Amino acid sequence: MKMSELYAIGERAEIGSHTFTPEGIIHFASRFDPQIFHMDAEAAKHSLFGGLCASGWHSCSMWMRSFVDYWKSETARLIAEGKTPPNLGPSPGFKNLQWLRPVFAGDTITYGVAILGSRPLASRPGWTLYTLACDGVNQHGTPALRFESTVLAFE
Repeated sequence: MKMSELYAIGERAEIGSHTFTPEGIIHFASRFDPQIFHMDAEAAKHSLFGGLCASGWHSCSMWMRSFVDYWKSETARLIAEGKTPPNLGPSPGFKNLQWLRPVFAGDTITYGVAILGSRPLASRPGWTLYTLACDGVNQHGTPALRFESTVLAFE
């Protein structure tokens, strides 16, 4: 099946959520983005953000984790319904990444995805390139991040 046969264009699907703990924020930052407002809760109070907040890359990596888990679950659901799920491949890239508000310790971000469009690849018969709107909103419904991604699907 094609993704566009399963999901309506523009319809957002919730793919999961993640609560950012101080320990998780510091652990990620210590490995990948060791800036003071991600590493030290006391020092972060005196930063531009006013408190310990997650790296934007941390919030994006949790979107990816949520999507992988969601797609694994969706694949199992479709197979159980007797359908052949699309075979998703890698993403050739993303654009327009926006970190719209800080993700603070204690925030829960709920992630979503929607298909914006698709096109067959002329150079690869049976392959389709999907464009996706990806986002995350906090527990108050305030957008925290968004970006546009692409993903390949094979028949």
